[in-house]
Amino acid sequence: MNDIPQDAEAVLRLAAQSMFDVLASTAQGAMVVNREHRVVWISEGYKRFLPALGFRDESEFVGRRVEEVVPNTLMAQVIDTGQPILVDLLTNKAGTFLVSRLPLRGPGGDVIGAMGMVLLDHPETTMQPLMNKFACLQAELDDTRRQLAAEQSRNRRAKHRIVDFVGSSAAAVEVKRHARRVAQTEATVLLLGETGTGKELLAHAIHAASRRAAKPLVSVNIAAVPETLLEAEFFGVAPGAYTGADRKGRDGKFRLADGGTLFLDEIGDMPPALQAKLLRVLQEQELEPLGSNEVVKVDVRVIAATSRDLGAMVQRGEFRADLFYRLNVLPIRLPALRERCGDIETLVEVLLADITRRSGLAPKTLSAAALRALEGKTWPGNVRELRNALEQAFLMSDEDELLPRHFGLHETATPTTATAPTAITTSDADVAEAGAPPSDLSSVRRSGSEEGHRPSQRGLGPPETLPARKAELERAAIAQALRSTNGNRVAAARLLAISRATLYEKLAKYPELASA
Repeated sequence: MNDIPQDAEAVLRLAAQSMFDVLASTAQGAMVVNREHRVVWISEGYKRFLPALGFRDESEFVGRRVEEVVPNTLMAQVIDTGQPILVDLLTNKAGTFLVSRLPLRGPGGDVIGAMGMVLLDHPETTMQPLMNKFACLQAELDDTRRQLAAEQSRNRRAKHRIVDFVGSSAAAVEVKRHARRVAQTEATVLLLGETGTGKELLAHAIHAASRRAAKPLVSVNIAAVPETLLEAEFFGVAPGAYTGADRKGRDGKFRLADGGTLFLDEIGDMPPALQAKLLRVLQEQELEPLGSNEVVKVDVRVIAATSRDLGAMVQRGEFRADLFYRLNVLPIRLPALRERCGDIETLVEVLLADITRRSGLAPKTLSAAALRALEGKTWPGNVRELRNALEQAFLMSDEDELLPRHFGLHETATPTTATAPTAITTSDADVAEAGAPPSDLSSVRRSGSEEGHRPSQRGLGPPETLPARKAELERAAIAQALRSTNGNRVAAARLLAISRATLYEKLAKYPELASA
């Protein structure tokens, strides 16, 4: 009378068979995939989905790998893991389906394939609340991903242009010429120079002027990353590669810079073990994340920089010769500040303007004596040290004009006469450099001397006040300097031994001279 088996194992087999029969009879369609992920059978009901998937008949579908014929399927995952996916939503060009995927096991218990069933071919009609919730979550996820990608892209854009490399000296002009040339290529660039010469700024500028400007610029300071983390930082980490690793894995800097530029600062500090792996990436444009056997292709342009002598390091065996040759394709040497002292005045103007903007304080000027004192220093820290000195003096001083003492320097002595303005007693070389003909120098000195000794024509009236007399001498000196340099204000400022900014302030004070 009782048809139900008495032992538990038989009951489970009966229940499994019954459940499978119910699923098979109610399913809209079904397929079977073998261990190699190839479709070996489809039901009659499944055949009606073939046109929507782009197939005319069963012969074009059966025998092919399932991931090739059914977009977004997880059948391969079920076979590889042996774990079922009882209920899932599958969306592709054929529509949205409620599906179930079950592994198929042989007599020995090993997975020999999988069976997939379409439980509902239009779940939005019968499962509308669940579908709405799923759609909202998917939309929020997509929006968050877009925002994250946009934020990362903004944070990894170039911050400088080639014009931001300040200087008009021959050395600075040559650097900018080389930068524009290499920006148009895809080859590796090696920036050489002392610390503080502007290597990072130039790396940003080269990226901004290249065809990769719209793609990420990723920077890594090798000296700042612990040696044990460098490989993971560069090449990324596969999911669960080691204890404590992120279960989702983590992309390395090469992956983040894919399509763009990777700036490797202080390349001379890279440990030897990592140099070989970097060489492979540079040569093959492919890498293997830490803990993975998967080879990942990347498209990255590398700009490296160092303040060390890589050639000498190669001779000492501290740096791989093959990597050095791979990096040293397009070398650019950045001059030290002491090699381009003529740019200090312009650098001071730019740096003081930036310091003023960042601090929110009133602007300050630099006296001619302070400029001469700064030009006389050797600046081992180069532009970075110059900025530090200017910022410190700017913030610590209450005066509107920065003097040598604000920098802890002594005023540089200049030749003077008792009656002529100090600024007019300038060397022939200074005048020639400023652009004024040397032949004008004698007339400048003679005129200044005559004005200084000319007796007053004001008769026996009360004497002029000292400020008025100083203003008169200042105006006369500026007027004579402008006449001597044919109105060249840059040359006139040099002749007067003042900065251009100071000259423009004086011209605003004496507007009648502005047209001189």
